[in-house]
Amino acid sequence: MRKFIAIMFLCSCFSCVLFESKEKKTQELVNKEMLAIDWNDVDNYPLFESCDESTSKTVQRECFESELLMHFSATLQEFEFVIDPGVDHTVFVDFLVDQDGKITVVNIGKDKRIDELMPEFNGVISQSLRNLPPLAPALKRGIPVSAKFRIPIVLNSNNE
Repeated sequence: MRKFIAIMFLCSCFSCVLFESKEKKTQELVNKEMLAIDWNDVDNYPLFESCDESTSKTVQRECFESELLMHFSATLQEFEFVIDPGVDHTVFVDFLVDQDGKITVVNIGKDKRIDELMPEFNGVISQSLRNLPPLAPALKRGIPVSAKFRIPIVLNSNNE
């Protein structure tokens, strides 16, 4: 009888593992996979039509940033801003590219001197982003995701 009770006790201890639900095992695998994902990085950067999606992430990022900077540069050259000769000012533009490829300004970091010299600067940058060519969103595991970026824009005088 003792052997029977011992066997029943062992079976009851191990049977929980044997009869564990598939849902629970699946959820554990999903949770483990979710923890392994780096949510601070994208698999593919947002891309303009002129950028090649089959290149490395580094090349994609460089293409994305250079297209943005060229666009900002072209827009800013249309305006006559007066800045201190011989002084470079760096402006940091934080923006969000949403899962549909729509881009919006989150913040423009600049010193007070730029606000004094160019009070319309924020409006010019925001308008410039609205005039961008179509943009494909960033991808994470093949799914379009929102991504936040910061681009430095160096303003310098042509009167040097």
